[in-house]
Amino acid sequence: MEERKATTGHLLALLTILIWGTTFISTKILLVDFTPIEILFFRFIIGYIALCLIYSRPLRTKSFKEELLFIAAGLCGVTLYFLVENIALVYTLASNVGVIVSIAPFFTALAAHFFLEEEKLNAQFMTGFLIALAGIVLIGLNGSFNLQLNPIGDLLAFLAPALWAIYSVLMRKISELQHHTIGATRRVFFYGLLFMLPALLLFDFRLGLDRLLSLSNVSNLLFLGLGASALCFVTWNRVVGILGAVKTSVYIYIVPVVTVAASALFLHENITWVTVAGTLLTLAGSYISERKAKTIPRKRIAVKSAD
Repeated sequence: MEERKATTGHLLALLTILIWGTTFISTKILLVDFTPIEILFFRFIIGYIALCLIYSRPLRTKSFKEELLFIAAGLCGVTLYFLVENIALVYTLASNVGVIVSIAPFFTALAAHFFLEEEKLNAQFMTGFLIALAGIVLIGLNGSFNLQLNPIGDLLAFLAPALWAIYSVLMRKISELQHHTIGATRRVFFYGLLFMLPALLLFDFRLGLDRLLSLSNVSNLLFLGLGASALCFVTWNRVVGILGAVKTSVYIYIVPVVTVAASALFLHENITWVTVAGTLLTLAGSYISERKAKTIPRKRIAVKSAD
């Protein structure tokens, strides 16, 4: 039973990463007509509405301390993470952001080491991380060996994985509360949207519904809202409950691999031998980190199904 649950977790994680790996392309396309805060708000309002339609039952927390976990998860994993990432895309290259954000497993492992008793940092995880990072850098260079540094954008991009690490630890703690996965994700989205409201006033936000006359804009917003937000956050949160924060975060290594493949498929970008080598290193590093994680004793957490 436990083995079947773990297999389900790995499959859901892979599905999530396959979708998330293409979001950089959609966001980059939308940045032509939308500001970062507009993309963020529209995608999560679409996702929130979808989750409300799918699962409308109220989620009841037992204390303010429990509610505080959802509040913090919404702030870190929705509002701040995606706002920082989207703003970074304005100031730096998508490839830079893709590479930097992919160090999230390291930050997650570090946070879990201090805040989760059952998930400790280990030498083999670090070995896998370094191998995967070397591969991710090669993928980002894509054979050009001309790394363009953009200080503001790159520093913002470094902040994003740190925020995601905090979110992952919070979701691990939320999974222990055994709430329905969709209901828990919906509550996180609610607080994420709530924290976005001040940002809407600070940044250049407008409804601009005329932009929705473009099929490209509509399709990319729906993809980000329904696929990358509503579906993927539910599956990711479910996987964190099954596999743990550290083991789940290892799948983030694969995001640049998917991004490069999607860029070649949809944007007709060339894949060089350096990219292929980077892909192999990334997958090898992911395997090493994942294999070690299986040997770490950790209590199993029962999480309600999203069915």
